[in-house]
Amino acid sequence: MSGEGAAAVEPFDASGLRVAVVAASWHTVVMDGLLAGSARACAEHSVEAEVVRVPGTFELPVVASALAQQGYDAVVALGVVIRGGTPHFEYVCSAATDGLTRVALDHTVAVGFGVLTCDTEQQALDRAGLEGSAEDKGHEATAAALATARTIRAVGGR
Repeated sequence: MSGEGAAAVEPFDASGLRVAVVAASWHTVVMDGLLAGSARACAEHSVEAEVVRVPGTFELPVVASALAQQGYDAVVALGVVIRGGTPHFEYVCSAATDGLTRVALDHTVAVGFGVLTCDTEQQALDRAGLEGSAEDKGHEATAAALATARTIRAVGGR
């Protein structure tokens, strides 16, 4: 399982941070799990997040960029892409990854990468933070973004 050895982020008071979550709408069950995990992480860190929905994973970077321009300290991107029989998977995964990296670097903003890139639907369900899931990537991405936003502030980056 890919979560092996993942660093645990201890909850801290992040109430001074502005946080946004941008989430794809494609694959409702998986996205509901990712959003619930993100909400749990926000609650553990005493912060509220604005949630914005987009049609799919491809649209995450442009909306994440718009949110970063509005001064959010952390933007969490949640989505899922499941491999099919065409090269579509590679294009969408690459565009989302490259785009979200660009948002982080261009805006000096913490971007939580909660985009599941899976070969099968079962792999996505196993990572979505649902009952019986082995991992909770919505929670992990949000906790990582909050910790990174705190570090950016500490080094005077924002």
